Amino acid sequence: MVRLPLSPAELERGRRLGALLRRARGERSILDVALDAGVSPETLRKIETGRIATPSFATIAAVASVVRLSLDALWDEVRPEAERVAPDRATHPVHEESPRR
Repeated sequence: MVRLPLSPAELERGRRLGALLRRARGERSILDVALDAGVSPETLRKIETGRIATPSFATIAAVASVVRLSLDALWDEVRPEAERVAPDRATHPVHEESPRR
């Protein structure tokens, strides 16, 4: 199976993801976090540097859990720009239809 090249947006999202995980790791070593998450240190290093731009959900969930980063906070940081600036539905009340007669 041939894998299609990633788009510039996907590459940028991978860089944001890696930077976020690196910040969340803080002073902990890559080795400690990777072992606690059940991934190889090399995989975590590649994610943090953006070389693996689209890691599996299971990998990201495991690493996020170890560095105590919620998946909601992670998604807020890495989701596409268009979704970050879109108005939140909660800020726009839903108008109820008037009762039918």
